Amino acid sequence: MAGQHIGIAGAGLLGRLLAWQLSSRGHRVTVFDPAPNGEARGAAGWTAAGMLSPLAELECGDARVAQLGLRSLDLWAGIVAQLPQPVDFRRDGSLLLAHGADLASAQRLLAQIAPKAPPGLVPERLTLAQIHALEPDVQGPAHAWLLRTEGQIHTVQAMQSLAHAASQRGVRWRWSHAVRELAPGRIDGERFDAVFDVRGLGARPDLPLRGVRGEIVWLHAPGLSLRRALRVMHPRSRVYLVPRPGDIVVVGASEIESEDRSPVSVRTLLGLLSAAHSVLPALAEARVVHTETNLRPALPDNLPCLEIQPGLIRINGLFRHGWLLAPALVEDALRLGGFDTDEPAMKRTPIEEPTS
Repeated sequence: MAGQHIGIAGAGLLGRLLAWQLSSRGHRVTVFDPAPNGEARGAAGWTAAGMLSPLAELECGDARVAQLGLRSLDLWAGIVAQLPQPVDFRRDGSLLLAHGADLASAQRLLAQIAPKAPPGLVPERLTLAQIHALEPDVQGPAHAWLLRTEGQIHTVQAMQSLAHAASQRGVRWRWSHAVRELAPGRIDGERFDAVFDVRGLGARPDLPLRGVRGEIVWLHAPGLSLRRALRVMHPRSRVYLVPRPGDIVVVGASEIESEDRSPVSVRTLLGLLSAAHSVLPALAEARVVHTETNLRPALPDNLPCLEIQPGLIRINGLFRHGWLLAPALVEDALRLGGFDTDEPAMKRTPIEEPTS
């Protein structure tokens, strides 16, 4: 299927991965997106902290999510190595932390994870001495577990580098173009050999999607020593801390059932920073440099969908798993859609099949 003209609706993470992959296979690619330019951060991929957590995400996912996520970690390593601009990518694991009063909540979470975790990949209980050996600046939590298989990626660097790499391969970007009509082989009346619909919430009403609010805070913390992502048990939500280059720590909440896109509230900001400070006291002198909110696209079961029919492939509903699942889902879409073979696979494929 070489040399086709491919239309992609959506220039978020999935759209950029697809544009880069398809253009590398010799296809002509046109991407449509309502953003006025490549830096407009409407897509949820811009806001995410970039935790790649196949085990921790079993709280709301299933074994398929873990399998896809583990495969994506390997795929990310290869993708980052090929991109023309540097992208911070780490596979040092993550820590689950709990204060004494939150031990029961942590145990319930671990009990949810254990039955669905792949064999041999269970969280490892750490002693206080082991916590301090791994992360000397972590102080305060009474309990901790190491999730060795997990990693993280700098989402902003990756979004920028994917777009730059795709542009170098001749991808055409149609910014300020909100897709109004999408059908097999057609986007707003323009004909293509195949169309990919990766619009996230923009795909409503074609898919029964809802938006799930995510909120992050960027802190500048010079001198802080933090190598791994931290997930802190909290009465209201899971609070995570993700280190980035330049002495930046991203603090966020996993999910809020709301489609409100307004700025971060004072109550939320206080809750996030309080939880972060409770495990990293050195953050007391950090500076708040940026706050951001966005909506993740989710289906009723919170699981992703991959639908394939002649001339049209849809990927959507990645919920809070976007960066964790995107590479594996793109790989499956290209394989099952026939873009890795000489003959197209013209069938509708549920997400349950491509897990190996």
